[in-house]
Amino acid sequence: MLNRVRSAVAHLVSSGGAPPPRPKSPDLPNSTSAPPAAPPQAPRSPPARAGSGSAAPARTVEARASFCRPTFLQLSPGGLRRADDHAGRAVQSPPDTGRRLPWSTGYAEVINSGKSRHNEDQACCEVVYVEGRRSVSGAPREPSRGQGLCFYYWGLFDGHAGGRAAEMASRLLHRHIREQLKDLVEILQDPSPPPLCLPSTPGAPGSSDSSHLVGPQSCWSSQKEVTHESLVVGAIENAFQFMDEQMARERRGHQVEGGCCALVVVYLLGKVYVANAGDSRAIIVRNGEIIPMSREFTPEAERQRLQMLGFLKPELLGGEFTHLEFPRRVQPKELGQRMLYRDQNMTGWAYKKIELEDLRFPLVCGEGKKARMMATIGVTRGLGDHNLRVCSSTLPIKPFLSSFPEVRVYDLTQYEHCPDDVLVLGTDGLWDVTSDCEVHSSGPSSGPRGPGHPPGPWLASPQQQAGFRG
Repeated sequence: MLNRVRSAVAHLVSSGGAPPPRPKSPDLPNSTSAPPAAPPQAPRSPPARAGSGSAAPARTVEARASFCRPTFLQLSPGGLRRADDHAGRAVQSPPDTGRRLPWSTGYAEVINSGKSRHNEDQACCEVVYVEGRRSVSGAPREPSRGQGLCFYYWGLFDGHAGGRAAEMASRLLHRHIREQLKDLVEILQDPSPPPLCLPSTPGAPGSSDSSHLVGPQSCWSSQKEVTHESLVVGAIENAFQFMDEQMARERRGHQVEGGCCALVVVYLLGKVYVANAGDSRAIIVRNGEIIPMSREFTPEAERQRLQMLGFLKPELLGGEFTHLEFPRRVQPKELGQRMLYRDQNMTGWAYKKIELEDLRFPLVCGEGKKARMMATIGVTRGLGDHNLRVCSSTLPIKPFLSSFPEVRVYDLTQYEHCPDDVLVLGTDGLWDVTSDCEVHSSGPSSGPRGPGHPPGPWLASPQQQAGFRG
């Protein structure tokens, strides 16, 4: 099996090359405008077509028409059919055409046979230019590429219950990040501390004098220190939220079914920002040392957050669940007995008298990969899932699913890197069947990468686990 692992992971790394010129992506529409058509995109790998000699059922044609893979794979119709073949499970990687992905990014995916009809996962690799929206002084700014910022972007989206949410996030999330960064272009380029407030546009709501509403300054001992780094983190967090809200608005008209975990990396001004919402993980391998850059968000990992929400808003439990956790399901014959439990504030265990409400199904149940929230889903953060309901119930699960990512920052300027250093992004399909050390040892060197030879990214699709298991 180890040889199979090494063979599959070896497809993830491409040879060295210089980053491509930075493109300028079209803006997101204003929130006040009418609902727009889908934003222009580079053509994705075309959908597989039925053979000309036979007519496929309408449902099959519709399903295949909606099936697509990442643009950079450049799959032909035949390649798309091979990518969707559960029997062959061909490993898909970008073609060796001389055109490199940014920072010599490597990528590989293979469909997980039997898990879903189509590969519901997506990936994205972009170089994004951000044009400033305004100057800090409030004066209009003349558009100029010299005044903007460029960031590199990588994303893995592990879809479930359908592939539309992952496909939508792969097309639009980096645009939401760009939109959030527009106000920060000049601020991030200025070494002085960020301003407390941005100037209001004359005549805009909130631009009138409100000094009479300000209380005594003596209640503020000092202004909190805000770093440029924290502004970028906030921009990424808001972008995830706005992406999730857009999915909620468009889930009917655009049939955005299901949801997805999202693992995103942004390189901006010498720092790497790793944002994770779901059970995916990222690691940096630096001089043979493995540095975790994310953690998995599962019902077990976020038990206390979920229990706290259920405690504060018991109506979300619908009378079907209890926010308390027990070592196993409480039986009716155990009413009045004392059983081990823990609530939203506890990390240890204690005994309590079993009452009638304790017979309800626990909000968090199971262990490890079998852990479930509301007996339905095994992740607690992600995008989409606005129509998800508890099994055999109308109770919505979305209130407990958070779209906010955890963002970790790695300052590339603080460390020396060698050509073998690498940033690995993978979802549960990779990490379920191999360890950090095995992934590191299986990935060959890809030569010089990017400015200063920082760790070059390689991405593993979550549905690669079938190839690893053999």
